[in-house]
Amino acid sequence: MNKMRLNKFISNSGYTSRRKADELIFEGKVKINGEIIKEPGTQVDISEDVVEVEGKTIGLEEKMQYILLNKPVKYITTVKDQFSRPSVVDLVDIEERIYPVGRLDYASSGLIILTNDGDLTYRLTHPKHNIYKTYVVKINGLIDDETIEKLEKGMYIDNYRTRPCKVAFVSDDGRKSVLKVSILEGRNRQIRKMFEKFDFRVVSLKRISVGEISLGELPLGQWRHLSDDEIKYLKELK
Repeated sequence: MNKMRLNKFISNSGYTSRRKADELIFEGKVKINGEIIKEPGTQVDISEDVVEVEGKTIGLEEKMQYILLNKPVKYITTVKDQFSRPSVVDLVDIEERIYPVGRLDYASSGLIILTNDGDLTYRLTHPKHNIYKTYVVKINGLIDDETIEKLEKGMYIDNYRTRPCKVAFVSDDGRKSVLKVSILEGRNRQIRKMFEKFDFRVVSLKRISVGEISLGELPLGQWRHLSDDEIKYLKELK
């Protein structure tokens, strides 16, 4: 029999990520053949078992989708929002249900990956993977080399210490500075909070790459399929 862990089955169906699948299972919102299951590792017989999530019968996605989107500001990177704000998934016109990998806050723009590959989502968002995410950041005010060095060493924010990062000066116009910042983490509003520590306000923030995957010249609000080489690179990340 062809079997698969329940949480992996749910994520590979395109319904949600593996982490969210675990939550739904623990909350008693998942059934196998009509029976509520609360153990994510329960084996699903792919050819015979009927799996329901929140009252909806699901099945494995036949086609995996890997999308790169240039997110505009004022779009959320979740599928649903209590304030009915537009989501990045609204910008991608494909039949399969996909969801964003990680987050990019409401006021930020740039590269976001969307997929229905739950295993890939889990790999890319797991903290053990050292994947640099690079941003172009514009701040109000002029920054000096000493402050850049302090940013790179890490600092305490919200009771945690940020990991060392890379900060490179790009330009200034006498009033605002532009920098390129590469971080290994993706905590909520992390870069904005890093600069706030030194009394700088982030005016704009755009993500331009995740590891070796680059936004390139993709127009704002547009999307493309990842190439085979890009998908292979992401799947082979250690």
